[in-house]
This record gives sequence, C-alpha cells and structure tokens, in this order.
Amino acid sequence: MPWFPVKKIRKQIKLLLLLVLLTCAAWLTYVHLSLVRQGRALRQRLGYGRDGEKLSSVTDGRGVRAALSTQRAEDSSESREEEQVPEGRAPDMLFPGGAGRPLSLNLTHQAPPWREEYKGQVNLHVFEDWCGGAVGHLRRNLHFPLFPHTRTTVKKLAVSPKWKNYGLRIFGFIHPARDGDVQFSVASDDNSEFWLSPNESPAGAQLVAFVVGPGGTGSEWTAPGEFTKFSSQVSKPRRLMASRRYYFELLHKQDDHGSDHVEVGWRAFLPGLKFEVIGSAHISLYTDESALKMDHVAHVPQSPASHVGLGLRQEEPRADMLRPDPRDTFFLTPRVEPSSLENVLEPCAYAPTYVVKDFPIARYQGLQFVYLSFVYPNDHTRLTHMESDNKCFYRESPLYLERWVGGAQEGMGRGLCPAGSLTPRRRPLRAPPRPPRARGRRTRPQATELRPLARAPATQGSQEGQARAPGLTAPTADSNSSSEAQPVTSFLSLSQVSRPQLPGEGEEEEEEEEGDDDEEGAPGDEAASEDSEEAAGPSRGRWREDAIDWQRTFSVGNVDFELLRSDWNDLRCNVSGNLQLPEAEAVDVVAQYMERLNARHGGRYALLRIVNVEKRRDSARGSRFLLELELQERGGRRLRLSEYVFLRLPGARAGDADGDGESPEPAPAASLRPDGRPELCRPLRLAWRQDVMVHFIVPVKNQARWVVQFLADMAALQVRTGDSRFSVILVDFESEDMDVEQALRAARLPRYQYLRRTGNFERSAGLQAGVDAVEDASSIIFLCDLHIHFPANILDGIRKHCVEGKLAFAPVVMRLGCGSSPGDPHGYWEVNGFGLFGIYKSDFDRIGGMNTEEFRDQWGGEDWELLDRVLQAGLEVERLRLRNFYHHFHSKRGMWGTRSRKTPGKEVP
Repeated sequence: MPWFPVKKIRKQIKLLLLLVLLTCAAWLTYVHLSLVRQGRALRQRLGYGRDGEKLSSVTDGRGVRAALSTQRAEDSSESREEEQVPEGRAPDMLFPGGAGRPLSLNLTHQAPPWREEYKGQVNLHVFEDWCGGAVGHLRRNLHFPLFPHTRTTVKKLAVSPKWKNYGLRIFGFIHPARDGDVQFSVASDDNSEFWLSPNESPAGAQLVAFVVGPGGTGSEWTAPGEFTKFSSQVSKPRRLMASRRYYFELLHKQDDHGSDHVEVGWRAFLPGLKFEVIGSAHISLYTDESALKMDHVAHVPQSPASHVGLGLRQEEPRADMLRPDPRDTFFLTPRVEPSSLENVLEPCAYAPTYVVKDFPIARYQGLQFVYLSFVYPNDHTRLTHMESDNKCFYRESPLYLERWVGGAQEGMGRGLCPAGSLTPRRRPLRAPPRPPRARGRRTRPQATELRPLARAPATQGSQEGQARAPGLTAPTADSNSSSEAQPVTSFLSLSQVSRPQLPGEGEEEEEEEEGDDDEEGAPGDEAASEDSEEAAGPSRGRWREDAIDWQRTFSVGNVDFELLRSDWNDLRCNVSGNLQLPEAEAVDVVAQYMERLNARHGGRYALLRIVNVEKRRDSARGSRFLLELELQERGGRRLRLSEYVFLRLPGARAGDADGDGESPEPAPAASLRPDGRPELCRPLRLAWRQDVMVHFIVPVKNQARWVVQFLADMAALQVRTGDSRFSVILVDFESEDMDVEQALRAARLPRYQYLRRTGNFERSAGLQAGVDAVEDASSIIFLCDLHIHFPANILDGIRKHCVEGKLAFAPVVMRLGCGSSPGDPHGYWEVNGFGLFGIYKSDFDRIGGMNTEEFRDQWGGEDWELLDRVLQAGLEVERLRLRNFYHHFHSKRGMWGTRSRKTPGKEVP
C-alpha cells in the first residue's frame, strides 16, 4: 500500500483550503473577463436599487411575467435575462409551435455602416392620425413599421410634439459614458415601450421597460419625469461598456386627450442616484435617411419590437362578416359553360320599369333611383358589432320603441338614430325622475303589460317608418294568434302571473287608501307603481325594499326586423347589411331552375348547396335573380352555376321599352305552371362574361406608402386567385416622394400602365385619362381609390355585376374608423359614396365619361354627377355591400402636395 501523508495534510488543512479558494476565485475572474469582452456578464440573482429596496421582476400589462427565461437553466448571458414580450401579446406567441420552435421572423441582424457624424441625434418615425393609446394599437397600423408618415430626427430621448392620435418609433444607438451596470426607465403619456439590444444588432432587442398598467388598455400614463410610477418602468441593471454601442428602440402611442410626452432616463446602478434623460452626447443615428424617398425601406430596421411578420394569436372573430362564407372562395370552382345553359329556359325580354332612361333627373337626385338587391343566404354584412353605438337599424320598429321607451328604461329607445344622424348620443339607462309625493305610498306590484306610446317622436325616420308599415299595432296580453297572421309588432306581450302576497302588505294597503284622493290623476302612477317608494323615501322610520317578481314571464314570437326594410337606398342607416331574401322564395326559384336543368340534360346535375341568390324586384313585371349553385356533375366533378334568370309576373307586357329601340328576338309570353304561378325565363342580353378584362384605374400623388401597399395587394390578388385577366392603371400627378413608374415595374402584376400628368391633383381628369388609355371597348373599367382592401372575390364580383348595355356595379365599401383594421373592423358602410364604380368602357364612353370641366380643381360630388348620367342612359346600377371590402382609415395630412404650417420648435423645460 503506497504511503499517503495523512498527518501532514491534517496539519496543513487550512492552508490547502485557502489554496482551493484562491484557485476558484482565479477561475471565476477569468470566466467573468471573458464574458465581459463579449458584451455579457455573469448573472446577478439579487439586486438593490434606489433607497436599498429589492428589485422585483418586471411583469407585463397582463400580469404575465415578462422574463421568459427565468425558469430555464442557468445562463451566464445577461442578454437572455429579459426575454420579454410586448404589450398585448402572450409569452407563447413568439413560440407558436411550442417551446424550442420559435417563429421564423425577417429580423435585421446586421446594422448598416456607422459614421462618426451620426452622433448627437437618433431616427424618429411618425405614424399620424391613428387612434388608441396602447402600443398594441400602433402595431395594428397597416404601414407600421416600414412606411411612416414622416421621417425625421430628434436630439434627445425626450419628445413632446403637442399633438394627438399619433405613434412614434424612435431608434438608434446608445453610447455609454463608462463601463458598469446601468438601469433604464421610461415615462410617457400614454403608453410606451423601451427595447434594448445587448449589441448593435436590432434582432437582439429585448423589452426592458414599458409604461402599461395591469389592464393594458392604453389609458395608463405618467407625468413628465415620473420614472417610478409603475414597476414595469424600471429595467433590471444591465452591464454596458463605453467602447461599444447598443441598438435601442422606443415605441410611443398617444390618443386624442391628455398631454403627450415620452422620455427615457438612465442611471448608474448605485443607491441614491436619480434617473437622467439620455441626451445627445450619448446617442447616434441608426442610419441617415435624409436623401432617401419614402418608398425606400430596405434600411428600416426590423426588430422583435416592430416586426411586421409577427403573427397574432387566432381569436374569435369580432365581426360576423369575418367568419368563413362559401361566397368568399366559390369563384375558384369551375363554372358550368354558359353555352350549355342557353336552352334550359325560354328566352324573354328584360326591361324593368324602374329604369329611368331619358327621364329628367335633377342634379344629384340619382341616389333616389338606386334600389338594393335581396340576398340569400345571410351574408352577415350587417354590422352587429357596431350597434352598441349606432342603433339606427331598429328605429322603424314600434315594437322596439314600446319595449324600451314604454317601460321604465329610456336609454336604448331614445338613443335611436334620428333622421340624418348616424352616430347618436348615448344616454344612461335610468328611469325618468318623478315629482316627490306629499305622503309615502307603497302599492302592490302588479303584472303590467306593455302599452304603446301616445305619439312617436316626430322625426323623418318615424314618419317614414309609419308610412311604409301602416297598421302596426301594439302587442296585447291576450294575443294567441300565429306569428304569420300578426304584424311584426305584436309578437311580444307580458303574461299575467299571480304571485304570493308578501308579509305585511295587507296592513299597508289599508293605510295607503287614505292617500288615494290626494294622488288621483298623478301621471305615471300605474306604470311606475314599483318605483313610488324610491321617490317617497323611507316610511315609519325603516327602509322598505322593492319586491321583485321572479315568477313574471312573457310570451315572445319570432321577430324579424328585416320585414320593415324596403329595397330603396337607405342613406340614413350605415350599419345595416344587405337585404335578406326569404328562404322559401329562394328555394322555390332554385327548385324550378333545377327541374328545368335536369329535364334538359337528363338528370346530369345534382344540387349540392345554394351558395348565393340575389334578387332585384320589379313589382310591375317580375324579379331578376342571380343564381349561384354548387352542382355535382354525373361523374364526380363539382361545378359552379352562376346565371341570371327572370321570374316574370302573369299578364306583364314584354319589352315595353327595350332600351335601344332595336327589335329583340321573338320571346313568348310567360307561361304559367299548373298551379297558376309564373315560370322562370332567360332574360335576353343579360349574361355576364367570366373572361372579360378588368382595368383598375387609380389617380395618385405623393402617396408612396399607399401606392406600395396597393401594388402589393394587387400582386397578392393575382397569386391568390390565379386570375391574370386584370390590369392596373396608375395616373401619377408628379409624385415627389417615390418613383411610381419604377414601383410598377418592380411589382409582380400581370398587366399595368403608367400615365404621367402635370399640374395639381384632379381626380376626374385622372380617371378619364386612365379610361382613355384602355383600347378594348368591351372590357370593364373599375374607377378605384388607393386606400382599398380588396376581398379575394373582387374580380368575380365586378364581372358578374357588370353587363354591357344593362348593368353597372357600385359596391358599398366599409369605411374603417381610426385605429381599425381589416382584422378588427370598426366603422360603417359608405352608403352615400359611389366613387368605386365598375362599368363597361363602351357604356362609359356612351354617357360622356367624367365631368372634367366642372370638377377640374375639386373633387367630391363627381361620383353623384356620374351616377345621374348612368341612370339616364338606361343602365341599372347594382348596389351591394361586399364582404371584407374595406376603405382604410388614412391621414389627409400631406396629401396631394399640400404643405403644413411649420411652427418654430422649442424645447419645453
């Protein structure tokens, strides 16, 4: 056995332990210095801030811990300490595929070359006219972060523009004055976020401090210089080196009220030090943007704070229109050849009586001659999610008024839209005040029934509603007749329900009889018997509670407010959707057509489902239908049938005024079915073409970010649909913020044309120039706007609603409100606007084109003037609300070359 000096070791044990400790200390020092050279440091588990308080971990606005890596394995990298998520996003959104499977983002990893002259200022991007106070609202902006409204610089991290409804993105580099641990804090009104990278790469930016409360609603704020109001404002200490520069990003959102400011302070991590605003001596530009045009965006950094490709969690749609509908993708189904359908129905002349050809129309009165079509099934274009603020859909229903005005509540009934009002004032839901009684009286609550008002408010809406629906009566308690035989307003009634007598009520009634003489004739006694004690106050020195009849029930039937609507173009209510076609009528027409189709082709087709039926009513001659059916062909292929048919009324004369005076081909009189009901026929010269070219004509001037977005949307439309039968014609009025022609060349469009005009922006002249550039008279021109979000079926919708010599198409667009987006649409239908207009070029030339003389230096009204002439030419104008068809909210500042007044900027102390 080898000799081992145990005794000597025992004698020198203290010396050996000291040697081991020194060795460990030297190793740790070496590791620390190695990490410092890499811009990192050993993790400090505990820290103490000002006044010696222990720093707590930062949490985000939803109460979720902002540091994603605190529960992971120990890591010596300080850059991994605060992998926080932005406000409004859950921690797992960065890893939608689960832990360890991050979402692939197009982040900027390499910063551009830096120059010494960049010091003293940082980049500032402004997103104007965008509502909301949360940073999450800024991220919903369509152009964030690549296309701001303004690009400029700022000389310190303390900004106060004294403006409203805007968002800021400030980014650049921070240059520490010395090595050491530094704490950051951000203060703002309203919300803000401060992101910092452990190096100069934007891809490594991490959320270190932010102003947001527990709810994260955007209403949280701080006073200027108030750096310690929220725990989330102060960052953990971070090791910085004076020899390095660090990329940072500051996001700020301001709403339309309160003072606006945002500032970032820092301090050395030592007790008792206060935060100081980061000044020009310690900041520098990310890059110089002064010589770049607005469509040059390759230099704009994309970080985890602002990356446009960061997907949001799939949530339940907030609007019914966002739910999937077969109409949205039905155009992808192969269509049945129209030639095989020509002999299915007998031909008949089509000349509706509501066409006002050669009828004198006063200026801008064509709106009164536009009628709406009925749709089946429900396309959910009614903006039900907007009816909390706008209840004009219910204004014509006496039932609605009786339910909410006849009872104790007044708020909902009296908050209806008056005529001409689209956004009514909201009133509290409370009972109207009553005069105090001379003596306290408590009556037994009785089962009361709803009574109609003595007189409805004398507004245009109520008068028109009464004129359109005469004979509407109030509900009665004894009504037991079926809903089909009753008016709409007789479905709701209260049932008389007995209840047990409450203790002490008998004695109270004897005392109350003494005051009957004094209170006879008091208004509202019977209807407000349960509220009388509140006005009288406590009786006999003790509080009397109102009795609640929990056993009260009522009878209700099916109420369909669509029955109160007509096909006239309602210009007062902008949240109602397309008119609903009764199911029985739609099914009856489809059954007739399928019977004739199978009789013609020997049962070759089977009906799978009714995708869409549109009806235009003519009470004198019949109704026009557009049938869109999904069929199963014998042999397994699914096909799409999309054809116009006409249901002609018995005895109606054919072709009284068939438009152009030409003799139509002979058409037999409408035959009757054995049950005496009319049969379908094929309307002559009313067939739409699926292969016709559509030209989108858009005049532009100084709208770089919107031109880029429009071209990207049109290129995506071609990819999604596979349809290349369209072209884009841009008429450029000397745009200075981008090269429009070069952008057209770079866009992946099937066809395009670039037209350059000089002078001021003129919409009418620009549209007319685009139309003149179209050579094919048998193609469709679509007069368009730049700020439009198109649904995937827009091309199909334009083609099937435009028929040469017969139909023009004026789809109703939903105008999004400030801060709203297609994923969360809040706004209204533009029921008054006809600026988006589809028509065959031959028809457009026949009516004389745009009025370029009268609307030379102005626009607004040129669409109504064009509508007047279209109607006088004998064309029908199809008017439908299109699903997912939006007009983006946009700022009008700087549009069309206008200049804003500049005020001398001065620093506010």
